[in-house]
Amino acid sequence: MKVLVVEDEEALADVVRRGLVQEGFTVDVYGNGVDGLWAASELPYDVIVLDIMLPGLNGYQVVEQLRARNVWTPVLMLTAKDGEYDQTDAFDLGADDYLTKPFSFLILVARLRALIRRGAPERPATMSVGDLTLDTARRRVARAGTEITLTPKEFTLLNYLMHRRDQVVTKTEILEHVWDTAFEGDVNIVEVYVGYLRKKIDTPFDRRTIETVRGVGYRLLAT
Repeated sequence: MKVLVVEDEEALADVVRRGLVQEGFTVDVYGNGVDGLWAASELPYDVIVLDIMLPGLNGYQVVEQLRARNVWTPVLMLTAKDGEYDQTDAFDLGADDYLTKPFSFLILVARLRALIRRGAPERPATMSVGDLTLDTARRRVARAGTEITLTPKEFTLLNYLMHRRDQVVTKTEILEHVWDTAFEGDVNIVEVYVGYLRKKIDTPFDRRTIETVRGVGYRLLAT
C-alpha cells in the first residue's frame, strides 16, 4: 500500500512517515503543494495525506486540481484549522476525509485503511440518490427539480450521507467527518441537524430518505 504525504512541517512529516512505514505502508513525502500535485498526478498511490496550509499551492488547490485532472485517489486532509468552512470546502473540492491537528496516529492509520478499502471510483461533481441531487461544484441541492436551500453544515452533512448512501453511519462517525474529532459539544447535535435536513429534503416532498437505525445511527436510502 503506497501513501503520498504532502506536509511542510518536517518533524510531523517524518513522524507520520516512520509510523506508516512501521505499519507496512510505502511512503513518499513532499513538502509543498507544487511537488505534491506533480507526484499525485504522475505516480500511483493508494491514498494521499494532504495538509491544507502548504507553500506553493495550498491543499485546497491541490485537491481541486487533482479532481479536475480526473485523479480520484482518496485524499485525507490534515489541518490545524477546525472551522466548519474548512471542512465544507475540503469535501466540496473532492477530499474524502479530514483530520484536525493534533490527531491520534491510530485514528490516522484506521482512516487511511478505510479509504484504501473503499478505493477510488470516479466521482462526478453531481451525486444523485433517487430524485435527490447534490452538486458539489455549484453547492446546489435539488429534489425532483426543485432547488433546496441548505446551510453550510447541512450541506456538508448531506454530502457525507450521500457518499455513504445505503450504509449505516453512527453519530460518532458523523461528528468526526462533518464536525471534527476534537468536537466537545453534545453528540445530540447530529440528531438536531438530521432533523433540519429531513424538514428540507424529505417532509415537503413526502419522502423518507434518511432512516434512523435505532441504537446505531442513520442511513440515507438510495431507493
